[in-house]
Amino acid sequence: MNLDSARLLVVGAGLMGAGIAQVAAQAGHEVALFDTRAGAAEAAKAKLASTLDGLVAKGKLTADAVAATLARITPVAALQPADLVIEAIVEHLDIKRALFAELEALLADDAIIATNTSSISVTALARGMKRPERLVGMHFFNPVPLMKLVEVVSGLGTDPHVAQAIETLAARWGKTPVHTRSTPGFIVNRIARPYYAEALMLLQERAAAPEVIDACLRAAGFRMGPCELMDLIGHDTNFAVTNSVFAANFFDRRFTPSLVQQELVDAGFLGRKSGRGFYRYPEGAPPVPVERFASPTAQRLVVHGQGFVADRFAAAFPQAERQPASDWVGLEADLAQLRLTDGRTAREIAAARELQAPVVVFDLPLGEPSHLAYAKSGDVSNPVAWLAAAGFQPVEMADVPGLIVARTIAMLIDEAADAVQQGVCDEAGADAAMKLGVNYPAGPFEWLGLWGGSAVTALLDRLDAFHRGERYRVSPYLRHTTP
Repeated sequence: MNLDSARLLVVGAGLMGAGIAQVAAQAGHEVALFDTRAGAAEAAKAKLASTLDGLVAKGKLTADAVAATLARITPVAALQPADLVIEAIVEHLDIKRALFAELEALLADDAIIATNTSSISVTALARGMKRPERLVGMHFFNPVPLMKLVEVVSGLGTDPHVAQAIETLAARWGKTPVHTRSTPGFIVNRIARPYYAEALMLLQERAAAPEVIDACLRAAGFRMGPCELMDLIGHDTNFAVTNSVFAANFFDRRFTPSLVQQELVDAGFLGRKSGRGFYRYPEGAPPVPVERFASPTAQRLVVHGQGFVADRFAAAFPQAERQPASDWVGLEADLAQLRLTDGRTAREIAAARELQAPVVVFDLPLGEPSHLAYAKSGDVSNPVAWLAAAGFQPVEMADVPGLIVARTIAMLIDEAADAVQQGVCDEAGADAAMKLGVNYPAGPFEWLGLWGGSAVTALLDRLDAFHRGERYRVSPYLRHTTP
């Protein structure tokens, strides 16, 4: 199937539909744009013209290119034949099915219907169609002209040649297509759930304030922390998606919605759009207080363990001894120990080792040195000063397993491993989807390669033992296929 010169019909002239029409027209396709709302298609084209003219004024597009793009987009008053139809209408199963029935009565047998659904099963959408093999998911991300990822979603009845044709077309449009089976959340919305869920769990445990959680995850390379991101998305929207994924997975405890977020929704504290969520707006998150430490000294300084964290400490403190064979990673300053979290609390480590000296556990230091969470076994401050001396901004939190970044990254890796285990996508697809679809600083399997499979599974096992539930169970794929 060759769609290089396909005639397109885009159904739905909202933000997504207009963006899809723009990308297709810029790639040289003739595009008919339809919406059931009178005048919506014309208004969408007029708004697009204004946006593109602004890009001409900035020197990013030529006037001729804009004129050619707009000439290829034709608002239409009714559905009409096309080689490819892309629907971007309301997220409602029955309404989409009714549209597909209308389209099948109009289209040629070899025409393809693509749905931009972000959450509805393509398999379920195809039920009742005369030719279910022609339906495929083509999930764009907002804003369509800028976001590179397209999830190409195969339902149970989708013809593989149809999915391949859509992948080829998306690549021709300058997008990065990633193939996925039609399972709840597809790739991005499924793997991303722990980013929100672990923040909400930490808040429920009263482990850290929202601004601390956000600062530590921004320090790990994320553009926005989970609390400010939920405020931006809207808690009503985020909570509804979480409930949908929870129900679609037969109430798997890993996807349990949060009482913390339900309370925000019940109060009407929906985030930026209501003026209040985790933070008040327009002020946003308050600053995280900076702790001040005197320059630390030690008669004996030792870097323990191997890997990128141990290497960081060795670079920061070239005078330190190295003990790469140690069974823990971190820094020993005289009798005090600063340990990279392994899923145990500082108190638990101190008790197990019968250590009289203080134990400080610190979070996984990804990204450039900045905010780094820590917890301690007692009333100590001097060992923490070594984190500051290494260039970090230490931020104290409650002594809970896994801290902030480590447990969040571990859960993202675990969810991605489960997706691969179940044939939803492959490792490369998971990495590409998360980096391109939600701008993660790395893909889950890239983090796994950096951190190490044994360290990730050990941390998850300890979280599982601590919480005694299904939430932190280790994916079979992660346990059996990674070193």
